[in-house]
Amino acid sequence: MRKHHFIGNAWCEASSGETLPIIDPSNGAEVGQIARGTAQDVDAAVAAARRAVGETFDGPWGVLSASERGRLLYRLAAAVQDRIEEFALLEAQDTGKSIKTARTDAIFLARYLEFYAGACDKLHGDTIPFQTGFTVMTIREPHGVTGHIIPWNYPIQIFGRTVGAALATGNACVVKPAEDASQSVLRLAELAAEVGFPAGVINVVTGYGHEAGACLTAHQGIDHISFTGSTATGRLIAQAAAERHCPVTLELGGKSPQIVFEDANLDEALPVIVTAIVQNAGQTCSAGSRLLVQRSIYEPVLQALAERFRALKAGPPHLGLDMGPLVNRKQYEQVKRILAKAEADGLQVMARGALHPEAASAGYYQEALLYRDVPHDNSLAQQEVFGPVLAAMPFESEEEAIALANGTDYGLVAGIWTQDGGRQMRVARKVRSGQVFINNYGAGGGVELPFGGMKSSGYGREKGFEGMLGFTVLKTIAIRHG
Repeated sequence: MRKHHFIGNAWCEASSGETLPIIDPSNGAEVGQIARGTAQDVDAAVAAARRAVGETFDGPWGVLSASERGRLLYRLAAAVQDRIEEFALLEAQDTGKSIKTARTDAIFLARYLEFYAGACDKLHGDTIPFQTGFTVMTIREPHGVTGHIIPWNYPIQIFGRTVGAALATGNACVVKPAEDASQSVLRLAELAAEVGFPAGVINVVTGYGHEAGACLTAHQGIDHISFTGSTATGRLIAQAAAERHCPVTLELGGKSPQIVFEDANLDEALPVIVTAIVQNAGQTCSAGSRLLVQRSIYEPVLQALAERFRALKAGPPHLGLDMGPLVNRKQYEQVKRILAKAEADGLQVMARGALHPEAASAGYYQEALLYRDVPHDNSLAQQEVFGPVLAAMPFESEEEAIALANGTDYGLVAGIWTQDGGRQMRVARKVRSGQVFINNYGAGGGVELPFGGMKSSGYGREKGFEGMLGFTVLKTIAIRHG
């Protein structure tokens, strides 16, 4: 099985003729190849996108009205909805996530496309009261061509919430998916062509980040960049984009706290806390990877969580277990290095999950781990693991909980578990985090809810109506009429 680039509504081989292997992380086997993109391939994709938009928005995509763009997005959403299992299988094979998780991702993809389809003709400008004899208005225009660098952990969801928003606002897109997870994004581009999107509106160039991705970031024909991935790579992308004053939206890493106060409803909290760290085998930027528990209930909470962790199982995606494998050997070895350091630091594993007997030895499987009494300044409490590893620590007071929650370089998501209404708002206001969930975590995905970080977790917002604004330029028009 060989996958080419998708440029201008057509399959295109890599200009170099080179390919990269598609590896199934559940067993380490090669199941196909993707094209290894170069600067020449990125040039072709950007040129196709620019033709679609037109230099003065007079191309076949640029001239469409907002409602016409919405109808095309609705068609794409419906086509995805009819192919949920197809996309789930592609996503599971690429990423290793369980088939039930991959199916959920495909359902959310359709929902993102529906949301942005409906929002196309609802993005309005304003009129501004000004001096007598003037009428002043603002309008929102697309950037033109947007570049999207999509990670391997949630390819189709992130396509939905970034490419979907960019298309809704009238941009044409060049997408560079992760080399480990390109199949579902390529299929989406093909499906968009099938439902009627003009040539060049969605282009996909596959390959390495340091090759095709770097070329896309630095390309003079890209007017805006959307990146989801590591903090270190995000910093490089922001620096490259700054050289040509290109705006960037960065959704980066996290070390998100779950703060459990002594009055929390533990029957509700505990299953959510477990899911928040083992979902997608912990390979989630918003994973609840730090557990802060008030000391008066610390021991009973940890005992109850330990029992749940011991029941967790990792195995092949088709079994629909709690977790699949990690995405690739590099990530597997990175997690192992972090765990080896934790052991060298003398950290205590309180509970460990299990591997299913069908988990192939050549697969990249990692059991779920619960660590207790992790010092706040230890790397396990400070650095993103991107694996199913939960670091627990006690706190005494509300003030200490806030200090611990804010005591990392990250600020993406926080969970607060308490029945005290005053405490809920005090802590939510003081935690430095882009999203705060009270007596829940993640709100079931929340397509409508703006998402993004503070500090090293990035800037700009994705999802919801707010996610559309970054893909537009605000223009002010002042008319003097006397």
